[in-house]
Amino acid sequence: MKPQDMKDLRELIEFLKQYQVAEFDLDRGDLKIRLKFAAAEGSAMRLVDLTQLAGAAPPLATPAPVAAPPVTAPLEPAVDPDAGLHIVKSPIVGTYYGSPSPGAAPFVSPGDKVEKGQVVCVVEAMKLMNEIESDAAGVIVKCFITNGQPIEFGQPLFSIRQS
Repeated sequence: MKPQDMKDLRELIEFLKQYQVAEFDLDRGDLKIRLKFAAAEGSAMRLVDLTQLAGAAPPLATPAPVAAPPVTAPLEPAVDPDAGLHIVKSPIVGTYYGSPSPGAAPFVSPGDKVEKGQVVCVVEAMKLMNEIESDAAGVIVKCFITNGQPIEFGQPLFSIRQS
């Protein structure tokens, strides 16, 4: 392998580590590269959409095929603190509003306790204001949408820790 090819490969590996990419495959004719990175203990690697990073990738010469680094320990599944949360989803397409009118207090905020059937937001669709009710009782953990944002059918609006 030429020194320039080794330099390009090192840059690629550093780039993938920087963005915490767990796996990378490249197949160009006779050039085949497959890299897998083991997650450090106690931390979970997040996968990054390489199409988003493609513009920032260093140029590759034509390095020779490289064997994947050995995986030293099995990957442990990450513990998700949001596991088990109930997700309130939009029943319609429209525009999200978190309060009954501009300048008014929001229907709910993270940390608020909600009851099943309580109005949590309004979705405007075809000039009609549709009140969206919580389909579970509990505490609002997170709001996924910002005021005035267009939303789709089935799009997550809130997460609720059920009580």
